[in-house]
Amino acid sequence: MSRRPRFSPLQKALLTLIACIPLLGIGSFEALFVPKSQAWPRWEAHVPGSENRVDHSRWDRILEQHLQVGEDGIHRFDYAGLNRSGLQELEAYLQQLGATPVSQLDRDRQLAFWINLYNALTVYTVAQAYPVQSIRDIDISPGFLADGPWGKQLTSVEGEPLTLNDIEHRIIRPLWRDPRVHYALNCASIGCPNLQRSSFRAMDLEDMLDAAARDFVNSPRGVWWEGDELAVSSIYAWFQADFGGDDQGVLAHLSRYAEPALATRLAGVPRIDHHDYDWSLNDPR
Repeated sequence: MSRRPRFSPLQKALLTLIACIPLLGIGSFEALFVPKSQAWPRWEAHVPGSENRVDHSRWDRILEQHLQVGEDGIHRFDYAGLNRSGLQELEAYLQQLGATPVSQLDRDRQLAFWINLYNALTVYTVAQAYPVQSIRDIDISPGFLADGPWGKQLTSVEGEPLTLNDIEHRIIRPLWRDPRVHYALNCASIGCPNLQRSSFRAMDLEDMLDAAARDFVNSPRGVWWEGDELAVSSIYAWFQADFGGDDQGVLAHLSRYAEPALATRLAGVPRIDHHDYDWSLNDPR
C-alpha cells in the first residue's frame, strides 16, 4: 500500500503555482505576486484649493549632488558617494515628510508628496544597505515569500506606519488611477523609469508626468524589437490593468506617448510578444 504525501495548504498553493508557470509565462507568473491596487480610505482626505505647501528643497539638493545622467539616457544614483552628512540630510527630509499634515493638502500637492516620499525612501533604504547588486537583495520584508524591502514598515506619516507597497499600491495607484505614476516611481533598478533630476511639484506635475512617460516609452527599456516581434518592459505586464487591461490597451497607451517613428511601427502590431526587466541596481558601477 503506497502512502501519498500530505501537503499543507501553503505547500499545495505553491505546487499549483509552480505547475502553472509554463502556462502563464514568467512575466505573468511574477504578476501573481504584484500587490493589487486597493485604496486605503484613510488617505482619501484632502483640501481642495489648500495653499499649504511642502518644502522639497532637501530632496532637490540630494538629487543635484548624486544623480548622474549616462550617455545611454539612464539616470544612476551615486549611493557610494552619499556620505554620512548626505544620509543625515536625506533622513531629515524623510522626517520632515513624516511630520507633514498631508491630509490638509490639495490633490496635486498630495501626489507630488507621495511620489517624492516613495523615491527618497527607496534611495535611503538602498543607501543604508549598499553595496548590493539589486534592491531585491535587501530582503527585509516580512513573510515567507517576501522579496526586497517593499513590505517592511519603513516610515510613518501623520503617525501611520507605512511600507513602500502601501504608498504605491494602497495610496498612489488606487487614489489617482493615472498610469503615468509608474513613470514617476523609481525602484532603484536599471529597468525602471528614471529617477528624475528634481523633485515632483504641484505646479508642473502634469508636465513632469508626461515627460517621464515619453522618456520611458521611447527608450530601449520601454519598447524594443526582437527581430519582428515586439518586446516591452515587464511593467506593462505586471500592471497591465493600469494600462488598459490587455495588449490592445497597452499598445494604445504606448502609441499615445511614442515619437512619430515608433508610433508608426506600433500601429501595425497586433500583440505584444515578449517583456523583460533589468533588476540590476541603478548605481554608476
